[in-house]
Amino acid sequence: MAARRRRSPARWLAPVALITCAVAVYAVVDHALLADESSSQGTGSTQRAVPAAPSSTTSTVRKRRRSYTVKAGDTLSAISIKTGVSLQVIERLNPKIDAQTLHAGQKVRLAP
Repeated sequence: MAARRRRSPARWLAPVALITCAVAVYAVVDHALLADESSSQGTGSTQRAVPAAPSSTTSTVRKRRRSYTVKAGDTLSAISIKTGVSLQVIERLNPKIDAQTLHAGQKVRLAP
């Protein structure tokens, strides 16, 4: 009787490992894309909110900042609300800034 040669487990472990890695990468990338889409969707376009006008009864005078450094997750409307500068003024002073591609560390002009 001929002796049966034992096959290496690598013959079936390598394809299983490859498929497992591919599924893991797909799950991570898909999750990241879904998170980006859900955070950028609101009304189907860039969310814009008009900030409330500052009350005239405020006794303290605030010094106006000339620029704002974008933080992670900021939108132009959120910057407008935080700084008290209207969205139209921010867009007029920053014509090259695309609201869809804001990134952390980017400078946004608030005053001329």
